[in-house]
Amino acid sequence: MGPAPEPHSISVDWAALRSAAVAASERSYSPYSRFAVGAAALIDDGRVVVGANIENASYGITMCAENSMVAAYRMGGDGKIVAVAVVGNGRPTTPCGRCRQLLWEFGGADCLVDVDGRPTRLGDLLPHAFPESSGFAEGHHP
Repeated sequence: MGPAPEPHSISVDWAALRSAAVAASERSYSPYSRFAVGAAALIDDGRVVVGANIENASYGITMCAENSMVAAYRMGGDGKIVAVAVVGNGRPTTPCGRCRQLLWEFGGADCLVDVDGRPTRLGDLLPHAFPESSGFAEGHHP
């Protein structure tokens, strides 16, 4: 099975995106888990933004790499996330469920995520995402 088609008009240089994620992981603060994570995203305006996990002794306020990447993306302007690559200790990894939901908010179902070297639609990684499948978006919430 070949790579998934890219639904966006912008071309994704996956090798460069993975390299940016590796470089970002070198800025990780991960003294507790010793799992240095870096994330890189291509934005539809051509920007590449990066983030790294920032741990805390209380664990609960630890930031995932994708979280700090989204913060950097929003601080740098608008646009939509087109593609994301994540590495942990230099090896490809996929975003956790929490981060998948975060990426959905800013990239939607067609955002591509590097999974085992294959571009995979976020909609396939997180089917029935909130709020689209919840009724919340239409005001049908308690």
